[in-house]
Formats: sequence, structure tokens, C-alpha cells
Amino acid sequence: MFIGLVSQSDCFANIVEMEGTKVSYLKILTYHRELLVSRLRSIQCILDNLLACSFVCEEEVEIVLRSATRMDQAGLPFKKGHWFHLHLLKKSTCVREIITNIYAHVILSQVRKILELVQCKGEEACEYLIYVLYKVCDAYIDLQPWLKEIDYAPSSDATALSVANTDPISRYSEKLRHEMSRDTCFIMSYGQREETRLEDLYTDTQMDLLNDCNESLGFLGNLDQLLGDHAVFNPQGEIIYVMGDAGVGKSILLHRLQNLWSKRDLQTDAIFFFKFRCRMFSIFKDTDQISLRDLLFKYNCFPDHDPDNEVFDYILRFPEKVLFTFDGYDELQMNDLMNAPEVVSPDIKAHPVQLLDSLLCGKLLRGSQKVLTARTGTEIQSKVIRKKVVLRGFSPAHLKTYISIHFKEQAHRDQVSVQLDACPYLCGLCSTPLFCWIVLKSFRHLHTMHDSFDLPETCITLTDLFLLLCEVYLSRSGSPEPSLLKKSPRCVSETFVSGLRPLAAFAKLALQGMERSSFVYSQEELTECGLTEEDLTLGFLRPVSECDASGGAATFELLHIILHSFLAAFALVLDEQAAAGSILKFFTECSRKREPRCLPFDFCFCGSSKSNEKAPFEKNEHLQFTNLFLCGLLSKAHAGLMEHLVSPVLLRKKRALLKSYLSTSVKSHLSGLPYHNSGEGRKVHVLPNFLWMLRCIFETGSRDIAQMTAKGIEADFIKLGYCNVFSGDCTALNFVLQHRPRLLGLDMDNNNIGDYGVKQLQPSFCKMTIVRLCVNHLSDSSIEVLAEELCIHKVVEVLGLYNNCITDVGAKLVAQIIEQCPKLRVVKIGKNKITSVGGRYLANAIQRSASIFDVGMWGNSIGDEGAQAFAEALRNHPRLTNLRLINNQLTVAGIKILAAALNLNTALKEICVKANQLSEEEEEQFGEDKRLRFH
Repeated sequence: MFIGLVSQSDCFANIVEMEGTKVSYLKILTYHRELLVSRLRSIQCILDNLLACSFVCEEEVEIVLRSATRMDQAGLPFKKGHWFHLHLLKKSTCVREIITNIYAHVILSQVRKILELVQCKGEEACEYLIYVLYKVCDAYIDLQPWLKEIDYAPSSDATALSVANTDPISRYSEKLRHEMSRDTCFIMSYGQREETRLEDLYTDTQMDLLNDCNESLGFLGNLDQLLGDHAVFNPQGEIIYVMGDAGVGKSILLHRLQNLWSKRDLQTDAIFFFKFRCRMFSIFKDTDQISLRDLLFKYNCFPDHDPDNEVFDYILRFPEKVLFTFDGYDELQMNDLMNAPEVVSPDIKAHPVQLLDSLLCGKLLRGSQKVLTARTGTEIQSKVIRKKVVLRGFSPAHLKTYISIHFKEQAHRDQVSVQLDACPYLCGLCSTPLFCWIVLKSFRHLHTMHDSFDLPETCITLTDLFLLLCEVYLSRSGSPEPSLLKKSPRCVSETFVSGLRPLAAFAKLALQGMERSSFVYSQEELTECGLTEEDLTLGFLRPVSECDASGGAATFELLHIILHSFLAAFALVLDEQAAAGSILKFFTECSRKREPRCLPFDFCFCGSSKSNEKAPFEKNEHLQFTNLFLCGLLSKAHAGLMEHLVSPVLLRKKRALLKSYLSTSVKSHLSGLPYHNSGEGRKVHVLPNFLWMLRCIFETGSRDIAQMTAKGIEADFIKLGYCNVFSGDCTALNFVLQHRPRLLGLDMDNNNIGDYGVKQLQPSFCKMTIVRLCVNHLSDSSIEVLAEELCIHKVVEVLGLYNNCITDVGAKLVAQIIEQCPKLRVVKIGKNKITSVGGRYLANAIQRSASIFDVGMWGNSIGDEGAQAFAEALRNHPRLTNLRLINNQLTVAGIKILAAALNLNTALKEICVKANQLSEEEEEQFGEDKRLRFH
């Protein structure tokens, strides 16, 4: 009989009706036999419980198990003696399919036998079988919808009987959930002794979906959507690639994902979840060899009571039930296995990095889901990527939520918000979750410790931020608990001087790790640097649990890679033994040209003539951060503090060396930029190193170097598109551009500057003839800043605001710019949130402008009412030549209005009206006017 013809609940109701008020479980099993045969697995758990409750005897259990083990009677191609020779076949995938088919045949036969046996035992045994399916839901997850459809509710007789979960699959899944919940429900705060509940600290960030061309598709609403099918551009790929800058929250996002799965709050079919940090693979020796089974279980947790290896066999048969997270792929060491063969068999032992590579490539456990994180700019081959997400940090709303989490009292929230608003650069830094965490936790801690502590009102640098963090750490050492009535005065230099010994030891450890490109430390290495047990509680270090899975010696890492870079820079400044010129070692390393490479996952298979040369990172961002912090620590602004920690004579010598090097490097870099002439003047498309150069100049606070840099930029137009500029970088850019004597065009399309970045660029808008800020997540508040500045100075000629979050409010401000800026020729404001109201504002302004000739309005929703306004604007307009109204919800009525207006305008070359609400027949009505473009 075909069960799909009627609903399961109707079938159950019919059975109840036939039996009166008493349910016949025997008839339920009979009626749904085929469904149960096709979906029922884990038969050992059923047999164990039937036997324990004396519904069957041991002989009957043996009959069931024996009924399907004779391969020759099952008509299968492998007899008993041939079973262990399957590996001799050439294609392992074929072998797996054969084994899976054999296994399926065996299970089907056993299920049929169990159903026959139970039905022979009567109603009580039949109900108990269904009760086992109900109680051990993890083992019989596929049958839970069926139990709901038949509206099963256990009787008092059934609930009086005990049920034990002896299924190794579901027990291991439950163990994984339990251990992952324990590991992820708390996150480490400042010290090993201080933890915070994840739910009390986690806040969502902006998760921007990208297509295969790295174009934004909008933000994800929640983490469930991360694993969903939306925006999948390569169905054959298995990797969900999550990118983001250092500190933007990649690791804590995975932390949250793992925690949701452990609580069954994540929408996924995965019953196994294995988490790895790529940094842990650096602990393995080149000669280490392990199996895939050991990699999964040893570094997560082992199954209990699984002598027949059923869990691993299940993983091999059903990889789609497995979810992996791999955190920090950019930190993976890749020097060891240049000529290693790929691993295609799960039974072969190999180096852990080879196994990782084969998992990511899909050579092992193909079909499993994988979430991989890496820093922005780490290139990975598109053929393995399923979807892309880039983390953009906190929006203003996220920041407000994060402040409310840290400060429960409204008075404290208001105090922090006011101080942040007074410093746009600090707000920009706080869009990065790590920096925001430092600011808020430092504020709360130091405000508790001292009589008064306010955030700086002047511009604060990244160096200031990490000095603040170190002050918090060091103030914990030997400081008594603050009195409720009397607090101590704050003295930064005293805190650093008293904590110099442990600070120098941590800095030495960080520098050693930076020099050998390894960021995991043993207890012996800590001791060699002079660190004590008491020092470990300060908060700089945390234990690395993944690396201790084998029961070996404990290992540690610094709290974050950026803190690592900061401490390494501190070590370079404190070192009085090495030559002063050694402070430039990482500048030299960063200036070396590297061959471009695309990952993954070619590092295991591409031969190299320099196999012993270390190349741990494709990106050298950790070294760039070290150079940046070196510039900050040797700046004049921090001379007062640093002279308490190192010889003033040596400090001045190192500062002079750094300034000389920066000046020379800036001149060399600017002279080597690829300038070319265009219709917009002399143009240059700068490289990412240019951005790092600006950041270093800003950290020094040197106006001399900033002025020299500004004068050395000979271009009339700078392109900074796709350079991963975030809001905090805009202060560094403004620090240089404000010294430029001439007008300048600036293209910052496709970055992440946000509203905070626009506020920081405000002083430089007076010099800008071209302002391109497309795809930068700008809101109406950014347009308010632009309108204020551009309307005062009236030099802007091109305004690009495509694909932001501008509403009708912002459109009214753009209209103001159009009206009041007589040189404005081009406006691009497509793909925003502008309706007919905003459309009318813009159209009226265009009508009054004598200079504008190119307007892009693609992807808004102005409708026919907006079309009416634009028709009025283009009648007899002296300059307008190009108008794009693509995808604006126009109907045939709106197009007719535009067509009529074209008769009064001979200057207009075309109106592009593709992708609106017209049928092909309606479009044909306008075939005579070639200036209306529908295709």
C-alpha cells in the first residue's frame, strides 16, 4: 500500500476508530510497516531494550542478528572470505558505495525480522517498540516526524518500563553536544580565573553575503542563514568561507555557532560537530602521522562503548551528517608538505595537515559541511567554496547593544555613549568587536579602580588602545581590591614601571614567536622567558585546550594575534642589547615581494626548490601590525611613558632611525606608484601597502611625515577601491590628506568605512572634486555630513553613493548638494532605499541644475510617481544626457510619461529603463524611440 496517499494522522485516526477508544499498536506497525522498514536504523538499541524488558529472549536476538549476516544467501557479491579484500579495488568511492549497499540490505532484513518478532509478542511489545523510538529520539531522528503525525502519546504501562540508549551513534552525538556546551558556554575575559557567559557578552555583527564576484548581496539575519542554501553560488562546493579583518569576531562567531548546535538551537541536520583551530596544526612535527579517525576523536572527544567502531563507520557512510569548523586558515603553517600526495582513503595514516587539506578539498568525507574562517584577502579557489560571507563589524545599533551588555546601569551607558560620540575615531575603532571590547572593559575596570577615568577626548590610536589594555592587565598584579569609599589616583607610568618585569617577559615571548612564526608556547618556553605561575593569571595568556588532547604538557597562546604583535613591538623598543637598527627587521620582511598564491589547497601538491624555507602565512598582517605598534610606541606622544621603561638616549636613537626609515620608504613608495593619465586627470590606484603606510604615519603622529606624504602624492585622483578600508582607517587617511595643498578626487568604492568613516573624513571633503563612496554601508547620517561640507566648499564634480542604505531622508540631502554645487556633473545613487518621495526631491534638484549630465538611479523604487517627476526634470534640460531608471518599479504608464518628455529634449542620449514592470508587448509600444532602452 502507498502511505503517501493519505496523511499519517488520518491513518492513525482510522485505526483508533476501528478499535474504539483503545489504540491497536500492532495494527499501527502493520499499517506503517514499509515506512518503518525504510527509516528504522540502530536496531541494536531496540534489541537491547526488548531483551532487557523480557519481550524477547537471547535466542531470538541471535536469530535476528544471524538472519542477515550470510552474504551468500543475501545474493550479494562478497562472501565472508572476500570481505577484507575490498581495499584492493582501484576506486575507493566504489568500495564505499558497495559497503553502503550491503549495510543497507542487512539492516532492512533485520528490521523486517524485528517487526515480525514483536508483532508475534502482542500489543504490549508493539507499544514498547514505539516507546523506544519515542524515548531514544536522537537514535531515531528520522522517525520523530512520524511519531508526531500519528500523535503518539505513551501510555502509563509503557512509561512504567525503562528504556536505555545503547545506540553508540546518538550517545556520541550527545557527548559531543555536552562537551561543546561546556567548552562554549563561557568565554575567557581578562585572566584565566575570570570567565563570562557567552550569552552575556555575544552580540551579532554585520555578516555581509557575497556572490562569486565578491559583490554584496545584503546582510544575513542570523547564524541559521549562514548554513542555509541562500546565496549559494557553487552547489558543488562544500566550504562556507567566512572572511574578516583581525579582531572583527570570526572566532567568537564560530564559538556562538558551536554553542547553538550544542543546545539544539541551530537549524541543521548535522548530528556530529567537529571544531578545529588551524593554529593547532603547528604543534605537529613533520614526521607525525595519524589517521582521520584519530584526528576527529583525539582532538574533540572519543566515543564511549563503541568496540565495533560504529561511530566512525557511520561518519564515513553519512558525511552529510557532519559539520566542521576550521578557524584561522590564514594561520596555517604550510612549509612541511610541499610534495606530499593527496589522501583519498580514510584508513591511511598521514600528516595532520594532509588530512586537513583532503577534508577541505572533499577528498575525505565529501558531502560534509565546513565553515572556514580566514582574514580578509586570503585567496581560496572558488571551486571549493559554496558561499562567502565577510564580517563587517558592529553597526551603530550593534554598538549600542554591546554597550548595554557591558553596562547595566543607564547612567553608565549614557556616560560611555557621550564620550564615544565625542571622538568619531574611537567610535570607528569600536566598530571592530575586539577594539570595542578593550575600550569598554578597560573603561569599566579603570573606572572602578581609580577616582576618575574618562576616555580620551582627543584622537586615540591603536597603540593607545593596547597600552590601555596592558595597563588593565598590569593593574591586577598586587593591587588590593578598591575600597568602596576611597579609590586610588591613576598613575599610568607607575603601573607600567611596577609591572615591567612580567611585561618584558611577555614581550620577549611574543617576539620569539613572531621570529619563528609560531604562536603556541610550551611551559618550558614560558619559564625560559622568566614568566611565573602568578604572571599567567594577569590575562595575557590563555591555555590551548585543543593541543592538550593527548594528555601531554600544557600549551599556551597570547590572547589575540594583534596583542601578540603589540607585545613583539614592545620587545623591540625595550631591547637594550640588540643594535638599534634591529627595530626595522619586520619592515624589511614586509617589503619583500611574495609570489601570489591561491588557497586552498595547493600547498600540499606544488613542489618547491626551497622546501626547508618557512612560509607560514600568505599574508604578513601580523608583521604589519608589529610595525604599526612600533611607530606608536616610539611616537613623541608616548615618550613620557617609554622613558620610564627604557634609556631615554636609546629611545631617541630608535625614534630617529624609525623616522628616517619612514621618510625614505614613503618617498620610495610614492615614486613607485603606477600613475596614468585619464579624463579625470592624473590617476593612481594604490596598493594595500599604501594603506599600511598611512596607518603607520598616523600612529607616529608626525605632521612632518604627513605633510611630506601629502605633497608627494602627485595624482589628481586616488583610487582606494577594494582595499579593505574600514572606518578607523579614515582618520589615518585624513591625517595625510588634510595637508594636501591641491584639489583631489578620491574613489573609495567597495570598502567598509560606514558612517563613522565619513565623519572622520569630514575635514578633507573641502578639497575633494570626486567623492566616490559606493558600497560602503552608509546611512542618511553620512549624507548629512557630506551635504554640510560639500555645500560649503562647492568644488565637488562627481558624487558616487551607489549601493548603500540611503532613504528618502538622504535623497533630500543629495538633492540639496545637486542644487548648491554648480560644478556637480555626475551623481550615482542607485541601489539604495529611495521611493517616489526621494525621487521627486532628486528630480526637482536636477531640473534646477545647469551642470549635471549623468544620473544613475538603478535599483530604487520610485515608481510611476517618481517617473512623473523625472519627466518634468528632463523637459528642455540643457545638459542631461544619461538617465538610468533600471529596476525602479515603473509600469507602462510611467514609461509613457517619460517617452512624452523625450519629445521636448534633444540633448538626452538615452533613458535606460530595463527590468521594470512591463511585458514584452508593452515594451514594443515604444520601439520607435531608440533612446528608451529596455534591453
